[in-house]
Amino acid sequence: GRHAGFAEAQCDGNRGVTGIMEVDANPVIIAIVITALYSLVCVVGLVGNVLVMYIIVRYTKMKTATNIYIFNLAFADALVTSTLPFQSVNYLMGTWPFGDIVCKIVMSIDYYNMFTSIFTLTTMSIDRYVAVCHPVKALDFRTPRNAKIVNVCNWILSSAIGLPVMFLASAAVTRNSVDCMLIFPHPSWYWDTLLKICVFIFAFIMPVLIICVCYGLMILRLKSVRMLSGSQEKDRNLRRITRMVLVVVAVFIVCWTPIHIFVIITALINIPNSSLQTITWHFCIALGYTNSLNPLLYGYLDENFKRCFREFCTPSPSALEMQNSSRTGVTSRKLPQREHNSANTADRSNQQVAAVCVPLRVSWDELIKTFGQTLVCKAMLG
Repeated sequence: GRHAGFAEAQCDGNRGVTGIMEVDANPVIIAIVITALYSLVCVVGLVGNVLVMYIIVRYTKMKTATNIYIFNLAFADALVTSTLPFQSVNYLMGTWPFGDIVCKIVMSIDYYNMFTSIFTLTTMSIDRYVAVCHPVKALDFRTPRNAKIVNVCNWILSSAIGLPVMFLASAAVTRNSVDCMLIFPHPSWYWDTLLKICVFIFAFIMPVLIICVCYGLMILRLKSVRMLSGSQEKDRNLRRITRMVLVVVAVFIVCWTPIHIFVIITALINIPNSSLQTITWHFCIALGYTNSLNPLLYGYLDENFKRCFREFCTPSPSALEMQNSSRTGVTSRKLPQREHNSANTADRSNQQVAAVCVPLRVSWDELIKTFGQTLVCKAMLG
């Protein structure tokens, strides 16, 4: 059997995480195609998400409430893309060669990523709703500090499923091969089905409903009110950020809906194996993992990220001069020492794109100018 990637693909009873697929149903061509796709997603996703985290940490004006949530998404996606090489080897070999501990880690990361990502996107939607519909309350609610606290809470909530999966996961011998799978207590079919239903409800149905309600109310507000903040520039940026979050959420739902539907149907209905089912299954799995390429969305939709990606690749003379002058004691500009406390001020950095990518402490001379950096630039800027 093969580890199917998405950890929810644990199969009926105690069979391996090939889900509902048998070894013989996986042609070599599928293994090769999936491995190639996983390799691409791994390289672009891992490098891109690490770069997103680096930019948010490094640049003061990128530390907005929205970007703190984006940091959490990038961290979860970077973790899950780091497991793809193990899964690719598993596909090609038709067995799990990495042992019990790695099996537990990979399985739990899959679940952590799934729950943390959807919880974070739900939080971002609520955050946008407060910023658009309740700007006064947003003064106290939408702070980077609160965003960090919410991120920690999302990880703690995700542990409710991540930790049990870590204990249940095991590398076991089945049919002359080793499977990384979830071993349920008796009756195994009951716990297996219960887990899938819980995942479907709490990691998909409920969050998507909350997100839809938030954006429905926001759309009504944006249509009924011409000016949200009293300033055309602030208003334009508020709408732009809301649009970016909406696109990120929509892409997530598109990528993960097929696998959730597929898993819940196969859990409740006994469908005979077929080549079409095998291909559909692997397509759904791969589609879920392509959602880890969110940095491409940030670079395309958000001018601040686009600017910082460019600054990372080709630092502008103004940034270098500013840093050199600060080294010699010449005060060129004071970076804000206190994080903004309102929806408008938290997103004010989005109004000053040219000043966003001023480094905190590290000089451009210390940046790594290697092939790896060139690869990052090409991936993020096309």
